[in-house]
Amino acid sequence: VSLKNSKDAIIDAPLTKSIIVDDSFWTVEDGNRLAINLQKQNGMEWWDSVCVGDPCIDIKKVQPENSKLGDLDGDTRQTVEKMMFDQRQKAMGLPTSEEQKKFDMLEKFKKSHPEMDFSNAKMF
Repeated sequence: VSLKNSKDAIIDAPLTKSIIVDDSFWTVEDGNRLAINLQKQNGMEWWDSVCVGDPCIDIKKVQPENSKLGDLDGDTRQTVEKMMFDQRQKAMGLPTSEEQKKFDMLEKFKKSHPEMDFSNAKMF
């Protein structure tokens, strides 16, 4: 990032993590402030710095704001609820929603093909 009439870059380092370029953008606010919004490739991952060479923060000390599920938009709420469900399932030694979905698809396939022998099939 640099200014049009300047030789020196303001930001001249690669990002530490991947972003979704098409969902990232910049705006000028109050006529004198540049706001850069980067959409993380992995939205559930905390970054310890933005650019390679920047000072790092201890992400273990970061305490996110508590929010209520009702405060979240529909897609985010659905993602959080799925993550909470999967976390509870793992804690109880039960399959996650994705594992259950795969198991259900295999069972449906077995029923559709009784002529096939699945006795030695292994689930991964």
